[in-house]
Amino acid sequence: MEKLITSEKQSGYDWIDVIDPSQQEMDALAKKYSLHPASVKDAMETDHLPKFEHLRGHTFAILRVYSRPKDAQADSLQELTDKISVFIADKLIITVHRHEWPELERIHVEHVQEGECTAGVHVFNEIAKAALRSFDDPAKELTRTIEYYENQIFLKDRKAPIIKGLYFLKRKVDVILRVLLLSYDIVDNIDPQGKGDENTRDIRDLYVKQQTIYDSMASNTHHLLSIYFNVSAQKTNDTIRVLTIFSVFFLPLTFIVGVYGMNFHFMPELKWKYGYPLALLFMGMVVAAIWIWFKKKKWL
Repeated sequence: MEKLITSEKQSGYDWIDVIDPSQQEMDALAKKYSLHPASVKDAMETDHLPKFEHLRGHTFAILRVYSRPKDAQADSLQELTDKISVFIADKLIITVHRHEWPELERIHVEHVQEGECTAGVHVFNEIAKAALRSFDDPAKELTRTIEYYENQIFLKDRKAPIIKGLYFLKRKVDVILRVLLLSYDIVDNIDPQGKGDENTRDIRDLYVKQQTIYDSMASNTHHLLSIYFNVSAQKTNDTIRVLTIFSVFFLPLTFIVGVYGMNFHFMPELKWKYGYPLALLFMGMVVAAIWIWFKKKKWL
């Protein structure tokens, strides 16, 4: 579906928004506005990563915005984000996307109709900022999830395994961080180092904030996984240690019982009236000796 959001007569440029176009519709659009075939091909790829490039007659950019997944275990680029392709030419901006994105209407109402966006590049700046801001809410949610798993690992007596949840958490953070890292070229072209102004500085500040947040979360999830494995290994070692201690106590007792259980014909102490209590006393002394030895070694 193709619609004209604003026209050159109204704002000084045409803004055409295209939703879920077919290949034929994109080819017709490319022919009408002389769009580069390579950029049209990229615009039709659903899994394309962020990019920014200057082509013959226009500038082309791909942004990815956060899309709330239906599945809690969603962890792929396509499940977590939607693609927004933008063509920018003289007095023309074209946005192409598969699904409705309410932010475009907000930009039109709050910035275009108010006269703040006097050129297509200004609209693109607002779209890029909205794309980066779309990762604000998931950052808060993922932070709460990380805090939950920290609580589970350090403070709770875990009964159910949490490794699966940690895996999907790490995957989500990694996907979003990859999108942000590849968006740097877009930000750098909008706000070149030493050449930007107050209108473009916001997007660089927003980008730095988002990258810092997700870098920190990526580091935290990596550390959480490492700590989880270390804690699990420690718990396993503690269990084995307890079992080993029990076995050390019972092995000599088992040996003693085994000797007397052989029922040899000539075992005079078996007929002695103090044989049984002395055998029990001897086994008790063995246990006491082992306990004292463990205490001296500080194994208990």
